[in-house]
Amino acid sequence: KHPDTHKIIHFDERGTAFYALGHARATGEPTVLVCTSGTAVANLLPAVVEASMDMIPLIILSTDRPPELHDTGANQTIRQVNMFREFTRWQLDLPCPDEKLPPEFWLTTIDQAVYRTRRSPIGPVHLNCMFREPLAPLPDGSDLSAYRASLAYWLDSREPFTGYPLPVSALQSQTMDDLASIIKNTDRGLLIVGSLRSRQEQKAVRALSQKLGWPTFPDIRSGLRLGSTDKQLVPYYDLLLHAESFAERHRPDTILQIGSRPVSKRLLQYIERLSPSEYIVVDNHPYRTDPDHQVTRRIESDIIIFGETLADLITPSPDSGWHMTHRKDSDTVDHILETALGRDNAVSEPSVVRLVSRYIPHDSGLFLASSMSIRLMDTYATPTGNDIRVGANRGASGIDGTVASAAGFATGISRPITLLVGDLALLHDLNSLALLEKTPVPVTVVVLNNNGAGIFDFLPVAECKDILEPFFITPHGKTFTEAASMFNLDYDRPDSAESFVTTYQKATEGDRSSLIEVSIDRHYSFDIHQKVHEQVIRGLSE
Repeated sequence: KHPDTHKIIHFDERGTAFYALGHARATGEPTVLVCTSGTAVANLLPAVVEASMDMIPLIILSTDRPPELHDTGANQTIRQVNMFREFTRWQLDLPCPDEKLPPEFWLTTIDQAVYRTRRSPIGPVHLNCMFREPLAPLPDGSDLSAYRASLAYWLDSREPFTGYPLPVSALQSQTMDDLASIIKNTDRGLLIVGSLRSRQEQKAVRALSQKLGWPTFPDIRSGLRLGSTDKQLVPYYDLLLHAESFAERHRPDTILQIGSRPVSKRLLQYIERLSPSEYIVVDNHPYRTDPDHQVTRRIESDIIIFGETLADLITPSPDSGWHMTHRKDSDTVDHILETALGRDNAVSEPSVVRLVSRYIPHDSGLFLASSMSIRLMDTYATPTGNDIRVGANRGASGIDGTVASAAGFATGISRPITLLVGDLALLHDLNSLALLEKTPVPVTVVVLNNNGAGIFDFLPVAECKDILEPFFITPHGKTFTEAASMFNLDYDRPDSAESFVTTYQKATEGDRSSLIEVSIDRHYSFDIHQKVHEQVIRGLSE
């Protein structure tokens, strides 16, 4: 009932949870998730896992039955206490409302919950709220003025009952001096930028990159991959690493990675082969993100503070042959892509992704589904489009809840967005298309429909022809015409690159959410990938 509360109601608990996740991802502030008891709570688990893994602030308020009904066979009653286990930063089983409990108890509990979801490591908090009948907030003649008397001063304020200032992350001077010394003695350095959470983080990392003068590999979630022409950025690093000639010529002495683990598997394999003498990872949480066990220094720090502090300790680096060869090779790849994808009017995954990155409007957002969508954008996107906000669920990298997360992300950034999604991820979250009518800004859904999980064409299981199609590709034969109609979305199905551009520009200029379905011939698209890779290898070796 609070007038300052923005509310979204959705009929599917799983979708609701992912909507809250997307909203919190966009704002960086906790979103509150409310549901009833029983399996309703269980449906929140996938989103809670993602929030935990990717450090997104959520506050879960689950309703529960009173203790005397637990383990009695009472309807809609399961064991909800500690249901999410290690995936929450804090959880508490709240007792049923009772005047014998001091009112301060409820306030200090709420303030602790908000603090625990916002402090590092950021993540979800679960308050399990038990109630007795009657559940409806009907007046019963009770006078609670005496009960509230001790809260008189708080009721007249706008402050929390218990204030929790967030701790400031201070870097030890010796740590930063050591790091500055390593950089000074590095002839061939490489900066890798993973996911960054705010424009302020992007600004600090960009300034550090410019001062370092090292070639910089920007992950698609960094905010530096799209709409940036900084000369030290190497946007096509994933395609460059296809070529052994490039990988052998460009072996860094020191790697500095800021932000979360990058999307590119090829980059991770490259680092593993290198076994660099110094591999330094900086992020704002204490967790080990090092599955290949290569990291030599792990620095927990606020990224803005780290970037500004290190930039003050190092001297600007002049342009070097080391940096310039990276950029020259990246420009070569750009020319190859323009030639290979620009002359063919047929639609393929690389061509559609490149067109979206080129024509996505300024001051909008982009949400990327897991599996192929985010990898395609990381690999093929042109860096010369617009500078936009990018979101994706990469904590656990599931395909569930993608549409709902995109809807929450759009509401959180208060800008129109494009959702790039595969057919299976869209089928998996079809209910959440209903949320697009509730977002205050339009969402343009671009679905790459290759009739199954096309990513497995690129994996070793592709050699096992007898099991590939039925068990891994899982073709379904569905299109999304009726789904768009059911959920009141504008719909189009362009069949060429030229018609896609026309359709996409019309959709993103409008004020309604829409669904653009691009039918992809899986085998043709695979061939395009292979031809591009071959041309990159040949072009770089020449």
